[in-house]
Amino acid sequence: MVGRIDPKREGDRNYVYLIGSDKLSTELHELSEEVNQKYMQIELDYTYNDDNDPNRFYYRSDHYNFAKNNIPIIFYFNGTHEDYHRPGDTPDKINYDLLENRTRLVFYTAWELANRENRITVDKAEEQQ
Repeated sequence: MVGRIDPKREGDRNYVYLIGSDKLSTELHELSEEVNQKYMQIELDYTYNDDNDPNRFYYRSDHYNFAKNNIPIIFYFNGTHEDYHRPGDTPDKINYDLLENRTRLVFYTAWELANRENRITVDKAEEQQ
């Protein structure tokens, strides 16, 4: 989900869509932004994070099972493409440089979270949907 390019997206190819980082925890969102700025400088695109996005990826992803129980999540996503959830989504179509950059961002964010003295604060608890 992080090794391809969304053909509908314009701009820098060194991007990743972030979904959910701000839904439950302001602290998680701010940490995510700070980690990216410090280590990776990837363009963080929040297009699909909009509550009115008709795709509703936040609610459709595996991450939502955590979020609905007020466990903050970040869903990193490269967007859709013609092979999205289809047999044609094969390894030869992966942009390995982007996969590496995005994976490093996930690692650095997880590393910062795991090495904090305290858990991040949930300041936007969600009601069960």
